[in-house]
Amino acid sequence: MTTPNSALPASTRRRHDVIDGRLARLERMMEIRLVEDRIQDLFAQGLVSGTTHTSQGQEAVAVGVAAATRPSDYVCCTYRGHGHALALGMTPEVVLGEVLGRQIGCMGGLGGSMHLSDPDVGLLPTFAIVGAGIPVTVGAALQFATKKTDGVALSLFGDGATNIGAFHEGLNMAAVWNLPAIFICENNLYGEYSPLATTTAVGDIAERARSYAMHAEIVDGQDVDAVADTIARVVERARSGGGPSLIEAKTYRYVGHSRSDKAPYRKEGELEEWLARDPIELYAQKLLASGELSAEGLAKMRAHQLQLIDEAQATVLASPAGTIAQMFENVFTSPHSSSGGKK
Repeated sequence: MTTPNSALPASTRRRHDVIDGRLARLERMMEIRLVEDRIQDLFAQGLVSGTTHTSQGQEAVAVGVAAATRPSDYVCCTYRGHGHALALGMTPEVVLGEVLGRQIGCMGGLGGSMHLSDPDVGLLPTFAIVGAGIPVTVGAALQFATKKTDGVALSLFGDGATNIGAFHEGLNMAAVWNLPAIFICENNLYGEYSPLATTTAVGDIAERARSYAMHAEIVDGQDVDAVADTIARVVERARSGGGPSLIEAKTYRYVGHSRSDKAPYRKEGELEEWLARDPIELYAQKLLASGELSAEGLAKMRAHQLQLIDEAQATVLASPAGTIAQMFENVFTSPHSSSGGKK
């Protein structure tokens, strides 16, 4: 069975580049921010069916994870998955195409905003159900362990997911079987609309790893280098038989939970405090200070990324929409069904 986009030209299916070097990390974070902003604009124009969940402010986590993993590893993430898909190597065309329900999308336009996938970059289908990717990650890690390969399975989820059964069951099983699994909590302080402190007894999500005798670390989710270094360390630990880890990345989403949420529940001044720690601006200033990037180079990088997003949008809007008939192209009936083998 092939994925719906497997017949598309490689140039629109995936990129063969990697996030190699600090400039590339900054560039990929910029791309994610611009795509997410563009999705919000397209939603406002009535071009997106359903809702969307964007990740402005959390780009450093996505890029840090992608920089520390291989395409042969498996990554599960949530309905807030556009940034992870782009970080791992999916193109803006296939992400925007999927969100807009076009055949150029990674799932042929059938999945929409919350259902992105491309096995070529290691992205298993994103999950609309909170925490649903955690047990799938455990299964993927078990497959690596059973086949005795050095693959690692990673699960990304929000702080709200740490209060459901799948989180505890998944971590317990991974620990008991010493699986090569990395559980990454993107702690953006809110489970949908509820502040973390009102729903969770522990101050740091990482504390919960103790219950499973599991390695745990806390990392600044606004620092892409810190995220990449942390994930690289625990991934290597898992590859060498060291077992699973729980990583808590402290981050923040600048937008509401979903496109319709204006986030009136935020404390006064909270957003401004986190905007001052914008991962893209922090990293740009870091590269400017080190001399790796000039002010002119930064301006050109931003302009180039904006041009690429404009071109991607034009390509997507000129492409055909998904059809009802496509819904049945990857549906199969067993010849040994109860109907006597008749399809």
